[in-house]
Amino acid sequence: MNAQTLARELAEKISSEEAVPGSGWVAGVSAALAAALGAKSAARSEGWSEAEGARAQALDLRDRLLALAQQDALAYERALTSLERRDSGLARALARAAEVPLSIGEAATDAAMLAAEAAERADGSARADAAAAACLAAGAAQAASRLVEINLATLPEDDRLSRARLAADAASDAAQRALAADGREQAALPEL
Repeated sequence: MNAQTLARELAEKISSEEAVPGSGWVAGVSAALAAALGAKSAARSEGWSEAEGARAQALDLRDRLLALAQQDALAYERALTSLERRDSGLARALARAAEVPLSIGEAATDAAMLAAEAAERADGSARADAAAAACLAAGAAQAASRLVEINLATLPEDDRLSRARLAADAASDAAQRALAADGREQAALPEL
C-alpha cells in the first residue's frame, strides 16, 4: 500500500461519523508521527555524533505513543458507554480517561524536546524535518492538555491539570526552540 492510500484511509477513518477514534487517539498518532519524523531527522544526520541514540529514543517514543493512542480509544469508549447509561461511575470513568491523554501529552512533550535537540544538531535539511516534528508534537501536547481539562472539569484541584498544562507549555517552548534553530540554519545558507 502506498503512502497516499494509507493517508487517505486514515483520514477517512478519522472523519467518519463514529465517535472513535476521537481527538485523543488523533493526538497520540500525531505525536507518534512527529516522533517518527524526528527519528528520520536523526537518521539523516551523519555529522551528529548522538544521532543514533536520538533515533532510538524517537523510535521508542513513536511506539509508546501509538500504544497510548490505542489505550485512549478504549478509555474513550468506556467513558462514552458510562455517559450513555447515565452510569453512576461516570465521574470515575472520566477521571480514568484523563490519565491516557496526560500520558500522551507528556510523551508528546518528550518528542518535541527531542526534536528541538535534533533541530539544533542535525545536518542541513534534516533540521527542517526536526523543526516540523517539534511543532507537530507540540500541537499534540496542546490537544492532550485540553482533553485532560475536559475530563477533569469537575475536579479543578486535580494535579493532573497542572501537569498537562506544564507539559503543553514545555512542548510549545521546545517547538519555538526548534524553529529558531532551523531559522538560524536557513539564514546561514547562501542565496541562490
